Order: sequence, then C-alpha cells, then structure tokens
Amino acid sequence: MAKRCEICGKRPSVGHHVSHAHNLTKRRWLPNLHRVRAIVDGTPRRIQVCTRCIRSGKVVKPSKPTKAVATG
Repeated sequence: MAKRCEICGKRPSVGHHVSHAHNLTKRRWLPNLHRVRAIVDGTPRRIQVCTRCIRSGKVVKPSKPTKAVATG
C-alpha cells in the first residue's frame, strides 16, 4: 500500500543525511499515517490518513454501535 494520506495526499519527502564531515546520503521522511475507520461516501471504510488530518477534523469517524442491555 502506498505511503500516502488518502485525505490530503501527503507522501514521503526526500532529502539528505548530512554527516559532520558534510557527506550527503539520500534519506526519506515518511508521513505519520494511521489506518482508521472513516465515513467515505456515506459508508464506513478503512483508510490511511495522516495524524494532522485526524487532529484537524477532516476525518469523520463512524459512531460506535450501542450495546443492547437486557432489562427484566
């Protein structure tokens, strides 16, 4: 599965490790993705979203079903 947020499209960015001697080697910064259940087109689905989208409220989570309590 791609390391990409399904809401905002955030994906890995690239750059360099820089040593003390200023040697440059390639590296990647990965987005902080989580698999969550969210409402997509009216149905609950599992999607990969970044934590910034979860915190900002862009992800609508489904409500939890309530337990039926037997009385009597």
